[in-house]
Amino acid sequence: METNPTVKRWQDQLILLLGLWFFITPWVFAYPLPSVQAWTAFISGAVMVVLAAFDLYKTYFWAVVLNLLVGIWVAVSPWVLGMADNAELTWNAVIVGVAAAVLALWEMRTDPELVKHWPGAGHAT
Repeated sequence: METNPTVKRWQDQLILLLGLWFFITPWVFAYPLPSVQAWTAFISGAVMVVLAAFDLYKTYFWAVVLNLLVGIWVAVSPWVLGMADNAELTWNAVIVGVAAAVLALWEMRTDPELVKHWPGAGHAT
């Protein structure tokens, strides 16, 4: 029983959109250019987009894990980079990061190609 790949990969589609959004936020929120905040948005957003696009083509456990880790980084970056005093930038990063991490984790737990990689799920290929 083959499921529709588009339906199966909806999390990647949303992560791709979140990555695009995060990539353009330096212009939307007028970050100083260049700045650590802008570079974080550019690099993290681009990585999310590339990994999600790659994962839409062919699913790899490592690509989903990397998007999970990038999502976590984006969520904690305001405090690590010392920009948590800007509520607008902080909330944006937290929402994008948590959403990307939750979507990646959701995909890891529900995609039949990825579930088999979890400890105790049998053999990993």
